[in-house]
Amino acid sequence: MKVLGIDGALGGFSAAVVSGSAILAKRWAAGNVALEAGLAEVSAVLREAHAAPQEMDRIAVGCGPGGFTGLRIAISYAKSLAQAWHCPLVAIDSFDLLEFGGAHDRVLAVVVGRTGVISARLRDGTRVIRASGWIADVLDALSLEGNADPLPVVGASEDVLSALAERAIAVSPVPSSVTPAACAAALAASAREPAPSVHAVRADYGELPAARVPRLK
Repeated sequence: MKVLGIDGALGGFSAAVVSGSAILAKRWAAGNVALEAGLAEVSAVLREAHAAPQEMDRIAVGCGPGGFTGLRIAISYAKSLAQAWHCPLVAIDSFDLLEFGGAHDRVLAVVVGRTGVISARLRDGTRVIRASGWIADVLDALSLEGNADPLPVVGASEDVLSALAERAIAVSPVPSSVTPAACAAALAASAREPAPSVHAVRADYGELPAARVPRLK
């Protein structure tokens, strides 16, 4: 099965083509460049993989949470290509992309948003908890205390790791096993059910804290 993967949620913009478990080509562009360079990166990765659009069995896209602009544009690209190529579309969330290829029964996946804001998912056996918002509020909601074993953490920034350390929570930072995110999306898509239609795929931006109204002087 050949799959085109696209992601704009987890920093920069990435595209990849896989065949089965083999990565044929991958590209990643840093920064908020999805609008300017996204389609060019998709064309380039197809060219490098020596793959034509009609050969694609599926298109996979990261559906967030993540950066607003890159995520929205990547999903728009994926929907447009899926319709134009008459290709099934598979949406995969950012937590699964961060964890893909790992072998941890207990892991905390963190998607960093604007300064001080995160979306996080704790997976501990059959227990799954997700929270979004200010770092301290998210850690409160996840109730991470009470386990002496180091907690594998993927995707966390230094401020998140510092906040965990301040709570005396032992952690073991681990990198994502498969990068860039588009590779993980493409590899994971073969085992997922496609969306019933492109319209069923929606962006998950995470739940940002409520805006604070400034005081008038």
